[in-house]
Amino acid sequence: MTEKDLALLISNILYDKKASDIVTLKVGHLTVLADYLVIATGRSALQVQALAEHVEKGLANKGTLPRRIEGRGDMRWVVMDYAHVIVHIFRPEEREYYHLERLWADGQNRLALPFDRAEDALEA
Repeated sequence: MTEKDLALLISNILYDKKASDIVTLKVGHLTVLADYLVIATGRSALQVQALAEHVEKGLANKGTLPRRIEGRGDMRWVVMDYAHVIVHIFRPEEREYYHLERLWADGQNRLALPFDRAEDALEA
């Protein structure tokens, strides 16, 4: 599975569990930290936890395990490191405050998602 395929799979897993505002960005040309970022919002700490568990289980079933997971304590912002793909799952307040899209989007690196109707999504 390519890094892009993994990012798209994670995005679909989050969508299936009712995450909102899912954004997938190709960032390999901007940083050495990862090739893709997947950013999503859960409505509550309980949903953030459910989303993180759903991603972890869904990928584990395909033989892909995270290198590290942070933020499970208060479930305000969970970061899941899958090497080339980093997943950020926020509660709404934290998503608005940190606004990672503003930091990492360059106007051309947002992936089109099958469920995304945004006109500015591109095939990266």
